[in-house]
Amino acid sequence: MTSTDIGNPWVNIGIFAAFVLVTLIIVFRASRQNKSAADFYAGGRNFTGPQNGTAIAGDYLSAASFLGICGAIAINGYDGFLYSIGFLVAWLVALLLVAELLRNTGRFTMADVLSFRLKQRPVRMAAALATLLVVFFYLLAQMAGAGGLVALLLGVESRAGQGLVIAVVGALMILYVLVGGMKGTTWVQIIKAVLLIAGSAIMTAWVLAKFGFNLSDLLGAAVDKAGPGGEALLEPGKQYGESAITKLSFLSLALALVLGTAGLPHVLMRFYTVPTAKEARRSVVWAIWLIGIFYLFTLVLGYGAGALVGPEEIMSAPGGVNSAAPLLAFALGGEILLGLISAVAFATILAVVAGLTITAAASFSHDIYANVIKKGKVNADSEVKIARWTVVVIGVVAIVGGIFAQNQNVAFLVALAFAVAASANLPTIVYSLFWKRFNTAGALWSIYGGLISCIVLIVLSPTVSGSETAMFPGADFAVFPLTNPGLVSIPLAFLLGIVGTFASKEKPHPEKFAEMEVRSLTGAGAEKATAKH
Repeated sequence: MTSTDIGNPWVNIGIFAAFVLVTLIIVFRASRQNKSAADFYAGGRNFTGPQNGTAIAGDYLSAASFLGICGAIAINGYDGFLYSIGFLVAWLVALLLVAELLRNTGRFTMADVLSFRLKQRPVRMAAALATLLVVFFYLLAQMAGAGGLVALLLGVESRAGQGLVIAVVGALMILYVLVGGMKGTTWVQIIKAVLLIAGSAIMTAWVLAKFGFNLSDLLGAAVDKAGPGGEALLEPGKQYGESAITKLSFLSLALALVLGTAGLPHVLMRFYTVPTAKEARRSVVWAIWLIGIFYLFTLVLGYGAGALVGPEEIMSAPGGVNSAAPLLAFALGGEILLGLISAVAFATILAVVAGLTITAAASFSHDIYANVIKKGKVNADSEVKIARWTVVVIGVVAIVGGIFAQNQNVAFLVALAFAVAASANLPTIVYSLFWKRFNTAGALWSIYGGLISCIVLIVLSPTVSGSETAMFPGADFAVFPLTNPGLVSIPLAFLLGIVGTFASKEKPHPEKFAEMEVRSLTGAGAEKATAKH
């Protein structure tokens, strides 16, 4: 089956062009209000909780969530749905541990929080490097996803054609961020979240209607369509098998997903776009509701794709597993629904890469340029100018990386970003907020130790070499048996934070910790911090 058998590429392009046009008009309107660094990085801090919660949902529900999870459930059933559970439970960690405390303590980036009571320059440098690495892996995943999607939606099957589309997505992303800053990016994410959840709701109702709104009938149809052994779709173990190593790999992945969210820099940065801690709390509650409802939809959409399209057809289509949701849309509503869902999938990639890019730009210009290179002696205008240049550089790097990462496993790259975030970012955030004795050496040991161990273990794991599905299937240097390093690198990063703190002769600053504690819990003084910029 070729991609041209399903839908009309011109319908897909037309609907996508309409979305781009509308969002560009909104971004240009939002850009008129970008006057200061706080406007560019944090949207002027005047988004309400519900608006920011919807934007967080837009940031979080990436191509991996929509396309990857629907496909994982269609092919692997129960094991695929565990991704949804992991991504959702992760929000509770973000809500309980970091959302409000981070909003009260920082200004624009995660490094603001870490450097509040630790030595500015080394900590900012380490935190910025960790942020840039997480963003880079996440961007690669989104760009590679864009290339794969296009093969299915526009009938583009050559590598050069997919590369061209990746370049177009990258160029649009650069335009959105350069023109609109955080304000424009936030509005794109709000529109995209509404479209994605509404589109998924329509498809979910449509699928359920086909089976008389009886979930048992739907599951039964998915089992029948899968053929012999189809019952495995309803039981754990289809994807991960029964061996001890595969179970540990799954536990490791779950740990990275659940703890990684609270350390994802582009999600953390969204908490700075609201005026008060109360609104930060409200925005997370809104995000949990919207994301939770969406992940319930993925259960019906995944099994619906399994029942109405079938695992064989999904796997043989261009884009493989990622094509389950578009194929289901075509099976339900023909060309027009496929075109709409295609546009939503494109919008999803576009909105997420825009959010990632502004996070990386803020991290480089605010942390490395303004506070490490210029030692804080820089005005807001030149800082924003550097941020804009950074956006262009990151955009070009993402385009080149995305072209090289074509046909790589998108889920692997996203899980890698989560593992790095959980290993390098989360331990230092938790220790900074809650441990009085914690010092600069502990932070550096934890960030660099988590970062290095995570990347080394990934390079030595079966995801890179030694298996048929590896990045380099021909080579074999897999010494580490687990496919995700979280189970080892996350506890190691927490441990290194303790060892580094006690090994250092640096004296603690209890008064600084007391000030940070009061600010993080009450928000007192946070407005002064933002007024400096």
